[in-house]
Amino acid sequence: MPEKAKVACLLSGNGTTMSALLFASKLPGCPYEIVLVASNVPDAPGLKIAAAEGIATFAHDHKGMSREDHEAVMDKALRDAGAQYLALCGYMRILTADFVNGWEGRMVNTHPSLLPKYKGLDTHQRAIDAGDKFGGCSVHVVTAELDGGPLLGQMPVAILPGDTGETLGRRVILAEYQLYPRMFADYVGRHNRVDWLLEQVSKLAMALPEVEPRESHGAPGWRTGGKSGKFFAYLSDRHHGEEHIALLVKTSGPDEMASLIETTPELYYRPAYYGASGWVGLILNRPDVDWDHVAEWLERSWASVAPKRLTKLRDAADEF
Repeated sequence: MPEKAKVACLLSGNGTTMSALLFASKLPGCPYEIVLVASNVPDAPGLKIAAAEGIATFAHDHKGMSREDHEAVMDKALRDAGAQYLALCGYMRILTADFVNGWEGRMVNTHPSLLPKYKGLDTHQRAIDAGDKFGGCSVHVVTAELDGGPLLGQMPVAILPGDTGETLGRRVILAEYQLYPRMFADYVGRHNRVDWLLEQVSKLAMALPEVEPRESHGAPGWRTGGKSGKFFAYLSDRHHGEEHIALLVKTSGPDEMASLIETTPELYYRPAYYGASGWVGLILNRPDVDWDHVAEWLERSWASVAPKRLTKLRDAADEF
């Protein structure tokens, strides 16, 4: 079974979008689990829903505290719970850039408009007043720009004659209940998709000097260019019955490979066939991959087979 992403939800009210995420998480194959529901409102009804479903809760009133101090309290609770991603579910607090940056790429929100239209509040009435044929909702990654992060998905909702902001809003929230869990699951579950992992690895590998992609025995691989080019990395998609999607890279030899596997078995394993030659498998199908670490391994493996003229150029560039 693939490891599920651990998610914390932040809310301030009834927790209806949180509930949509929560009940979706109980369905077979859902790639995430909710480990905490947190609020700045101690008596928020959404906390009671979560507690009744066996989800841990945390609340801390923001009144009388600076925004930074309150965020520090909330952030500690989220991290102590082991959360890898945050889902905003009607959390009525403007978050500081420092807090958002601390969860960069790992915080998602649903917004009741077809972004980039109508950021902020009163979105339904603004769509009606503009004469739009559709309102709707958007799910996006949160950045420091209000309602401005990369879009993950949208769902339009037709505006009917005589609609008010309230009547349109009642239909848009139904669309949000469908869209948010689907887009959230796709986003946090991408670490189990070989196409997404291949795209990430390929970007890093192709950024190295004179690299060309080439398949080897049915597996995507990368090698130094030219007729005498050598492979320095492969992407293994559960080959030989293994459970992992992994990046195979060269170590200094079997001793280092064995040491890596012994000290951090959650990151490394001995790949079939390649392991005998000192290649190690760096496990990618997990929620918390450090892509800087992956890039370092790719560069190291590349340097072990690249022509000296290339490594000398790289070393010279590093001095400046």
